[in-house]
Amino acid sequence: MSAIPRYLLPDNSTVGDDGALSIGGCSVADLADEYGTPLFIYDEDHLRERCRETVAAFGHGQAVYATKAFLCRAMARLAYDEGMLLDVASGGELHVALAAGVPAGACTLHGNNKSMDELRHGIEEGVRHIVVDSFDELDRLDALHSEGGGPIPKVLLRITPGVHAHTHEFIATGQDDSKFGFNLNNGDALKAVDRARRSSSVKLVGVHCHIGSNVFEASSF
Repeated sequence: MSAIPRYLLPDNSTVGDDGALSIGGCSVADLADEYGTPLFIYDEDHLRERCRETVAAFGHGQAVYATKAFLCRAMARLAYDEGMLLDVASGGELHVALAAGVPAGACTLHGNNKSMDELRHGIEEGVRHIVVDSFDELDRLDALHSEGGGPIPKVLLRITPGVHAHTHEFIATGQDDSKFGFNLNNGDALKAVDRARRSSSVKLVGVHCHIGSNVFEASSF
């Protein structure tokens, strides 16, 4: 078995002469004995430093943590305390963020096929943005607006840019045949922008795109 590359380990990790791994001064073997396996171990200092690096690069309130990577109340609060916004992809993730004391105005409601209840909840709580993924979702927002009484949500339209990222085909999301978002090359994106601009149900404030996960080639962007 080959050794784990050092750059994959948290900054505060060490590997002893006997090959025993410690993270933040805690023996991984001892933690496994105490809590059982499988066990997820996160180093708070390492997480905070990565958040700070990202905020330094993009600016306070401009970097967004994708909670699908890992979410619990402690993680939500940590990211927010370090100046990051939160990307929540379901009503459940929004609930966890709010329970952690993160204001809805620091959350972007993402995800495809959001339900009426999830959209309603996001609007009522006052999320920063809703990322709209489909014409069906625009229909749902129109229906919610027709109920009356709620604020007009600020939305981003998810655009499929026709980009083939250097990643596995199962986690590539920017190509023309992606099931996510409004296709740029077949005209759907322009139709969605036109509809959103004319709509009284939403306020269009921008566009969003996602080309895939595990993308390590900057040229893909």
